[in-house]
Amino acid sequence: MGKKGDLSNFERGIVVGARRAGLSISQSAQLLGFSRTTISRVYKEWCEKGKTSSMRQSCGRKCLVDARGQKRMGRLIQADRRATLTEITTRYNRGMQQSICEATTHTTLRRMGYNSRRPHRVPLISTTNRKKRLQFAR
Repeated sequence: MGKKGDLSNFERGIVVGARRAGLSISQSAQLLGFSRTTISRVYKEWCEKGKTSSMRQSCGRKCLVDARGQKRMGRLIQADRRATLTEITTRYNRGMQQSICEATTHTTLRRMGYNSRRPHRVPLISTTNRKKRLQFAR
């Protein structure tokens, strides 16, 4: 279950089935573990509209970067791991009909599991130290 009172389609069907079986709102709430408000809201919606499915999964703007675009973005990142967000966005937009902004690129990369990291600063080895270490290793 997502947010409070946000039921899946399966759970909505169970609520309607319990109410149609003759259980009261309080009995249904106690049996199923949902609030009385949720039980009454779902059942009322079913009585008025005759549906138990939630349309929440189809709301909102469609993603500009689909699965194919994510693969392409992944290849761009693997090619240059030190590329900035701006560079990745411009390289991605080069071959696409519909361009995306940096915020979309950032969101897509986060969804793919990438996040920003600073490279670890390592002091350079001087020539004298390099010779000493080589001699020690031998």
